[in-house]
Amino acid sequence: MTAVEALPVALPVGAAPVLRLTDLHVTFAGGVQAVRGVTLDVRPAEVLALVGESGSGKSALGMAALGLLPPTAQVRGAALLAGTDMATADDDARRAARRVAAGAVFQDPMTSLNPAMRIGDQVLEAAGSRDAALAALAAAGVPDPASRLRQYPHELSGGLRQRVMIAMAVAGGPQLVVADEPTTALDVTVQAEVLRLFRRLCDETGTAVVLVTHDLAVAAQVADRVAVLYGGRLLEVGDAAEVLRAPGHPYTAGLLASRIGPSTRRDLPLATLPGEPPDPRSPEPGCAFAPRCGLAEDRCRTALPELHPSPRHAGADACVRSRELVQVRLRDVGTWPETASRRADGPALELTGITKAFGRRKARREVLQGVSLVVPRGGSVALVGESGCGKTTTLRIAVGLENADGGTVVLAPGDRPQLVPQDAGASLTPWMSIGELLEERLRVEDLSSAARRTAAREALALVGLPLEVAAAKPRQLSGGQRQRVALARAVVVPPTLLACDEPISALDVSLAAVVLNLLGRLRRELDLALLFVTHDLAAARLVSDEVAVMDAGRIVEQGPSEQVLRDPQADLTRRLLAAVPTVAPAPRAPAPRERS
Repeated sequence: MTAVEALPVALPVGAAPVLRLTDLHVTFAGGVQAVRGVTLDVRPAEVLALVGESGSGKSALGMAALGLLPPTAQVRGAALLAGTDMATADDDARRAARRVAAGAVFQDPMTSLNPAMRIGDQVLEAAGSRDAALAALAAAGVPDPASRLRQYPHELSGGLRQRVMIAMAVAGGPQLVVADEPTTALDVTVQAEVLRLFRRLCDETGTAVVLVTHDLAVAAQVADRVAVLYGGRLLEVGDAAEVLRAPGHPYTAGLLASRIGPSTRRDLPLATLPGEPPDPRSPEPGCAFAPRCGLAEDRCRTALPELHPSPRHAGADACVRSRELVQVRLRDVGTWPETASRRADGPALELTGITKAFGRRKARREVLQGVSLVVPRGGSVALVGESGCGKTTTLRIAVGLENADGGTVVLAPGDRPQLVPQDAGASLTPWMSIGELLEERLRVEDLSSAARRTAAREALALVGLPLEVAAAKPRQLSGGQRQRVALARAVVVPPTLLACDEPISALDVSLAAVVLNLLGRLRRELDLALLFVTHDLAAARLVSDEVAVMDAGRIVEQGPSEQVLRDPQADLTRRLLAAVPTVAPAPRAPAPRERS
C-alpha cells in the first residue's frame, strides 16, 4: 500500500458532482461584480483548471466554493459542496463542510502556515494523528517526513512549504481541493513536481481539484477540463486538450496567441491582446470581451451570449461567431525605439568571487560560493536557476541590500542601482498616493516641488499609466498597474542598472507581455543595464543578451541567451528546459477504477 492509498478515499469515480455551482454571482464592496452567473460542475477524480486574466473572477469563484468570501460580499445562486450550500449556509455549516469535504492550497504558503508552530503540529491538526500526518507528508512528496515534523516553516524551501500545504489540504481525505495559483512563485522543476503531485493524488484517491491558474501551459499539463473566465463570466469550458487545440472563443484564442515560447521573435515587441480588461463595477451589457474582439458585431455588444455546444470541440463556448474563429487579432506594438547613445565604456556591474553565508556556527549555510558576473552598460543578463540557488541573494548584493562576505562589487561611478521586487504591491507604502511615492524618490534631487510633480507625471507616462493614477493608492490599482508603478519609481531617477526580481511571475500572459515590452523599451530609451532574475526561461531569452544559470550558489553555465537555451551544456540547464510546461497536454495515466 502506498502512502497515497493510506489516505482516506474520496468519492468514487462516476458519483454525483463533488461541487455544483448554479447561477453563481459574487459582488464585493463598491459594486465590484467579480462573478456573474457561473454554472459549473466539478466531477470526482478530475482536475478542473480555471484560467483567465487577473480580475476575471477565478479566485473569487474558488473562495465562494470554499465559503471563504468576506462577510461584506453579496452572493446569489448556489455553490453546493457535500450537501451544503456554501453560498447561503451559516458559518458553522460552512466550517463543518470544509472540515469534512474540502482542502485549500494558496499561492503563498507562508500566509497560511503559522511561523511560530512546528510543521508537525500544523499537519497533525489537519490529519488527526502522527501516522496520518506522516502519510500525508509522504503523499505530498516531502522527503524524510519524520524530520520535517520538527522544523518550522522558515526552515523549508518554497517548494517544500508548498508540499506541506498540499499535505495539510489532503490529510483528511477531502472530496475537493481548491488550489489558487499554487505554482506561480516556483521554478520550473519544482512546478513540474507539484503538478505531477496534484495529478497523482487526484488519480489515486479520487479527490477532485479546482486549479486556479493564469498559465495555460500549467493547465495543459495537469487538467482534465478547462473553464475560461473573463469579466466574471464563463466563456468556454471543455476537455483541456480539445479547448487548447481548437478554442471556440476569441478570448481563449487570444490567451494562447499571447503566450511566449522558445520560438517567439526577440527583435520585435511582443504582440498583446488589444484594449484592457473590463471594469467590474460597470460591466458591458453584452459580451464582456466585445470591446477587445476583432470578430465582435452589434449583437455581441447588446445581448449577453449564453453558453452553447461549441462547434470546435465537445464542450461549450459563449461566442456567437465561434464557427468563424480562424485567427485572433492581437495588438501590433510596432518596433523597438532606437537605442540611446551609450554613456561610457565599462560595465554597469561587475561581481568577482562573491561569497555569502547565512546562519551561525553549525547552522551556517553557504548561499553563494564564488559568483562572478559582468553586466555591460546597456546590456542585459538573466539569472536563472532552481529555488534556493542564490539568484535573489546575488541580486540583493548587487544593489547593496546585502553585504557580501567575500569578493568585490564594482558599479559604474556614481550609480545608484534600483531594485524592482517580485511583489510590487508589498514595496509600495499603502497610505501614500502613487504621486507621493514617485516624488519621494526625487527628494534627494535639487528640485522644486513643481519640478518633482512634473517628473513623477513623466515617469507615469513612460510606463504607460494615465495621469489619474498619481492620485490613487496602491490598493486601488490592479497587479499589472502596481508592477508598472514599481518600474516608474525605479526609473524616475534613471539608474545605470535596473535589477528585477521575478517581475512577471505573478502576472497573466497578457500583463506579462506588457511588462516585458516595457522593460525592453525602457532599456533602449534610457540606456539601462538590466539584471533580470526569473524562473521563466522563455522570458529570460526574450529580455536578456546573456543567460547565467545558477546551481547551489555557483554559476554553472553562462553565455548568449540563444546559444545557452538552444544548446545547453550543463545538466541543470537541460533539466530546467525539459521541465518547461507547454500547451501540449501531458500524457495521462489510466483513469482510476471505481471503488465500491
